[in-house]
Amino acid sequence: MPKHLKELAAKLDREDPLAPFRNRFYIPKDTIYVDGNSLGLLSVDAEQSMLRVLDEWKTLAIKGWLEAKHPWFHFAEEIGNRAAELVGAGRDELIFTGTTTVNIHSLISTFYHPSGKRTKILADELNFPSDLYAIKSQIKQKGLDPERELVLVRSKNGHTIDEDDIAGMMDDQVALTWLPSVLYSSGQLLDMAFLCREAHSKGIPIGFDCSHSAGAIPHDFSRWGVDFATFCSYKYLNGGPGCTAFLYINKKHVEKEPGMAGWFGYVKNRQFDMLPDFEHAHSAGGWQISSPGILGSSAMEGSLNILLEAGIENIRKKSLQLTGFFLELFESMHNKPEYRLSVATPAEDHRRGGHVALTHPTEALRICEAMKARGIVPDFRTPAIIRIAPAALYNTFEEVYQVARAIEEIMNNKEYLRFDTQRKDIS
Repeated sequence: MPKHLKELAAKLDREDPLAPFRNRFYIPKDTIYVDGNSLGLLSVDAEQSMLRVLDEWKTLAIKGWLEAKHPWFHFAEEIGNRAAELVGAGRDELIFTGTTTVNIHSLISTFYHPSGKRTKILADELNFPSDLYAIKSQIKQKGLDPERELVLVRSKNGHTIDEDDIAGMMDDQVALTWLPSVLYSSGQLLDMAFLCREAHSKGIPIGFDCSHSAGAIPHDFSRWGVDFATFCSYKYLNGGPGCTAFLYINKKHVEKEPGMAGWFGYVKNRQFDMLPDFEHAHSAGGWQISSPGILGSSAMEGSLNILLEAGIENIRKKSLQLTGFFLELFESMHNKPEYRLSVATPAEDHRRGGHVALTHPTEALRICEAMKARGIVPDFRTPAIIRIAPAALYNTFEEVYQVARAIEEIMNNKEYLRFDTQRKDIS
């Protein structure tokens, strides 16, 4: 690896305005952690908010619902409103509730109403499989056949999707479009504003799964006209494993009847009237189903403090610098034909999400294992993808340099040959 690039890494770290935030995260000892697109790290702030809520339970018991520092009864609405600026949502358009897949079911059951020849849901073949499972399930709920009614936009290269191809398939048979903001495998960032314009010009509601972009990339949901969306909070939002997700409803749709009703979606000040007929809150809060898991959600409060303090625009700027630097390093290493390594992620800033995907046709899994043996944590996605996700809040440019250098040495020394070809339960 050229020496000047190591010097450049040191210079970028010295000039990094977000560098102090690293000290507020728990970095695993002797580890370079570049798996923030799977699970973000614990911060001191998140730990403190969790411990405070635990103490509130201990000292206030049931009174915590109204007397906690952040009353539990309104916690989902408060976190949703505070997080709204990260995705360009208006007040009461974002709620902290459910899980990503449960929210997908809730949203599609609300917006998918096949009628006449408009019976199809348009998605893409590279979408996260869980999203497709939910879509197919919802089609079946309507008594229809997913093999006929789920239309998938095909990839021309197996890694990316052309937005024009998506728009071209938005015809008068499509009742709803559901897409990712960032493709989980390749890291391609879709042009959401363009896709919203195209869908609406053809009378099609459109929603997004933003799990691989929220917290790393600014969005402008309301201005773009996104109809509905959801995203998890345990990746770039650093809310912790299995933390509650977010659900977005554009204000023009809050009068709609939620497809999956639950008592926490009831009009807030009458929720405890316990009336038999459901009257949902005319906000994103109306799409809540069950009581929030306060203990499991509490880390998001502290994590959100850091995200808002750092600023999503600043986070995006550094994220692009980190991934751009990795691409530069990859290009500079002697990527011999026998390595068979290539980049699946678009190089252009406006098309790149928060991670870089490398591909190897046969040895991606074992290359990942060789990296882990060196104290580097990437992740593997079947069948042939190594994802490198340096997080702006806690990764350094020196670490990115070390990752690229390790990959070069692993390939030169064929270190991956020492590892098993069998994938573990979680890669």
